[in-house]
Amino acid sequence: MTRAYAIGDIHGHLDKLEAAHALIAEDRARCGDTDAPVVHIGDLVDRGPDSPGVIQFLIDGQARGENWVVLKGNHDRMMEMFLREQPMVDTQLLYDHNWLHPRIGGIETLASYGVDVPEGSRTYQFHPKARAAVPERHRDYLANLPSHYRLGDLYFAHAGIRPGLPLDQQTEDDLCWIRKEFYDSNADHGPLIVHGHTPVDAVTHYGNRLNIDTGAGHGKAISAVVIEGRDAWVLGPSGREGVTREDPIFPI
Repeated sequence: MTRAYAIGDIHGHLDKLEAAHALIAEDRARCGDTDAPVVHIGDLVDRGPDSPGVIQFLIDGQARGENWVVLKGNHDRMMEMFLREQPMVDTQLLYDHNWLHPRIGGIETLASYGVDVPEGSRTYQFHPKARAAVPERHRDYLANLPSHYRLGDLYFAHAGIRPGLPLDQQTEDDLCWIRKEFYDSNADHGPLIVHGHTPVDAVTHYGNRLNIDTGAGHGKAISAVVIEGRDAWVLGPSGREGVTREDPIFPI
């Protein structure tokens, strides 16, 4: 039986991330499993108060040999693209948006690195300061995050997959950004797709996908889950708790 742990969207909340890892450690102790990977579903940064702390926590854990997988979310991608030597805007954004749009959270992330973005300022006026404030190690870490992870009958991606396209042909654009086409699909994708990206009130199992984003980017919780085969449980103070189920009807 395949077992994996997964943690939903983090959005700069180091305290909630540490609490999620504590719940995983408790479950490991109960079931005696020290080997199952912990998959972080992406969106490490933006909106929360400590994006630098989140990135460094994950770097340090992987450096000491923790079996952690950290995936790239759309917010991680936007940050990395903006902080390149020549700043870029993600082509998946609305035409009048960029990483520093008030709805996105880049301003809060730069503030957590000690960089203020004066209202009405132009990118060239603070971009060099932003690059200098964010350690190169953090920028490189975001740039090199994988966009997916496969483990047996599980496939992890921040946003989901494009239905009907073989898994080995999925694009980073979709893996980091897709919504409607994926959510509207009741197709059997083969493996269970574990994703975040769009908050739900509670971790929800749809039969063909499992959404583990419970809204940390909007002041709510980070969820930690354990998955065995295709079954999942939320980890809470009292141990494993059931997940909400909304099973699709697969076509014959």
